[in-house]
Amino acid sequence: MSAEATAGRPIRVLLADDQHLVRTGFRVILEVEDDIEVVGEAAYGERAVSMTRALRPDVVLMDVEMPGVDGLEATRRITADADQSGGPAVLILTTFDRDDYLFTALRAGASGFLLKNGTPEALVEAIRVVARGEGLIAPELTRRVIATFARSGASATAGTAPEAALRDLTPREREVLVLVAGGASNAEIAAALHLGEATVKTHVSRVLTKLGLRDRVQAVVFAYEHGVVRPGG
Repeated sequence: MSAEATAGRPIRVLLADDQHLVRTGFRVILEVEDDIEVVGEAAYGERAVSMTRALRPDVVLMDVEMPGVDGLEATRRITADADQSGGPAVLILTTFDRDDYLFTALRAGASGFLLKNGTPEALVEAIRVVARGEGLIAPELTRRVIATFARSGASATAGTAPEAALRDLTPREREVLVLVAGGASNAEIAAALHLGEATVKTHVSRVLTKLGLRDRVQAVVFAYEHGVVRPGG
């Protein structure tokens, strides 16, 4: 999902959580925002998948532990649909600070991963970030999980480009990819490379396009899995 896709209208959000009170709390937080609209609620994963297909939200706010089809499998199904026709960003929001959940969510195609102990402001901003087509991982998780994920020996994430595409990157684009993989923001990349932020944004967009990636989260995974950067490097 890109900024262009939501320009001029609110970001459409589907809530998927098996606890009614939690969904109600999220709705209360989100519906006071002029640029966000909650378009539906699902109490379990299979329903989240069917409602996504019917309602075509921009963002699915997805719990992990739900009865039947859990949030991770629901994410996998939703992003598989998106590979064919475009689709929403999935933002995982969970109580459980577990690396295996994060790794599985990234492999399933999630665009973001947050813990439920965050603030309402952080949740709102995360929805805006993933709706713009950018990936997001809770800052307290990023470096720990990237290093562990990279050592896990997983195969390349769905949607990643073949090795030949990596060779198509210019030296500058490769520098940008390395910094993205280190968790740097556009502003931090601009400072490190002495570029304007608009130029950095263009470079990041070109890197994603050349590698066939959806967002920065996938770029991080790609960089580690293909040896562009290494844990601790």
